[in-house]
Amino acid sequence: MASQLIGLDGDDTLWHSEGHFVVTQARYGELLDPWVDRETVAGALLDAERRNLRLFGYGVKGFTLSMIETAIELTNGDIDGDRIHQIVQFGKELLDHPVELLPGVAETLEQLRHHFRLALITKGDLFHQESKIAASGLADIFERVEVLAEKDETAYAKVLDTLGVAPPSFCMVGNSMRSDIAPVLEIGGVGVHVPYHITWELEHVEEDIDDPRMQRVESILDVPIAIEALFGRTRQPSVTTLDPGDS
Repeated sequence: MASQLIGLDGDDTLWHSEGHFVVTQARYGELLDPWVDRETVAGALLDAERRNLRLFGYGVKGFTLSMIETAIELTNGDIDGDRIHQIVQFGKELLDHPVELLPGVAETLEQLRHHFRLALITKGDLFHQESKIAASGLADIFERVEVLAEKDETAYAKVLDTLGVAPPSFCMVGNSMRSDIAPVLEIGGVGVHVPYHITWELEHVEEDIDDPRMQRVESILDVPIAIEALFGRTRQPSVTTLDPGDS
């Protein structure tokens, strides 16, 4: 078995996620139009999400509770039960939204699985993440699936220790510099940043990371070559272009 482990993020790396939150937040702002402007709503909701992370964690359920709290605060308690019910429905729709794989994901994972150990390393609500992983049709590709409460140095180190992998033999692939790349570089691993066109405000980093142990690519289809470069492998056609009969 290959000694090198590739970790892949789920939301906005393998499948769409943040765009659904953006659409929901627009509907939420419209719901509160009788009381307050959209900019104020957005700012207050973000503050509530940041404040509530330590209690609710990441995911739709925490987002929904923050929407309810923010609505009550911004309307001074005047919001009616029907609108609160609509907010709850917004959350249910997010939880029940179909999983849509990003272009190139299936092909890239099929290619990587022939050369590396693969792990899906994501964060958020355990039940929802497990549901999305099952619905994605990708679960069998991964040696291990980890749903973390937070993606930090300690959490990544524990995952690697469990799998018996040294940090220099670990590459994390994801869309978030804050959660997928920075902590892995800190523990001695390498990373491939695959930007998504929308980034949640709480995933932004203050300064861009420029590190020789990181590659930034435009598409997940470019990930195999980036990993190859980071691990210092001799480029071979079999790594980047599988033979149809390769199993």
